[in-house]
Amino acid sequence: MDVTTPANAPWLIVGLGNPGPEYAGNRHNVGFMVADLLAERVGGRFKRAGKAQAQVVEGRIGPPGPGNRRVILAKPMSFMNLSGGPVNALKDFYKVPVANIVAIHDELDIDYGVLRLKLGGGDNGHNGLKSMTKAFGSEYHRVRFGIGRPPGRMQVADFVLKDFASSERKELDYFVDRAADAVEALVIEGLERAQSTYNS
Repeated sequence: MDVTTPANAPWLIVGLGNPGPEYAGNRHNVGFMVADLLAERVGGRFKRAGKAQAQVVEGRIGPPGPGNRRVILAKPMSFMNLSGGPVNALKDFYKVPVANIVAIHDELDIDYGVLRLKLGGGDNGHNGLKSMTKAFGSEYHRVRFGIGRPPGRMQVADFVLKDFASSERKELDYFVDRAADAVEALVIEGLERAQSTYNS
């Protein structure tokens, strides 16, 4: 941790998705699913965040004592390709260093249910990441949730905006639970230890 990131700085954990019930089960909304589970774990309910176009839950994760971390869980209520504005507003309001931001998002280039944790890098065509990087740079953490590639000639846009297949839904709760565990490990134990456990 560098000198510009104080140990007591809060973490901003952002689940990426599209607002509205018609998108709730989409592959593109897996970030929202993980954020909802994390909110349950901290005992909070998402509420509108002041002027920011987002819903937030404030809480703490980790064991009591010095290992405990203050977190702001967020779901941008803009559409995916405009996520950067709401996240940037929350970053400024809560005084969160960019290195303490975690984006949870769907990832086409990873098999379904596989996780990859990383710091920085490109957006790989993901509009939510593209918008965030444009707003405040790329040096934030990502928890990449694999959704695999579309079958046959299906367009990527159609694939990500479809619900998970019935065969995928059998394991979805397990994978979402594991992704939430990975986020907690990243915040409490640091990136390297979380990667060694979850970058399977």
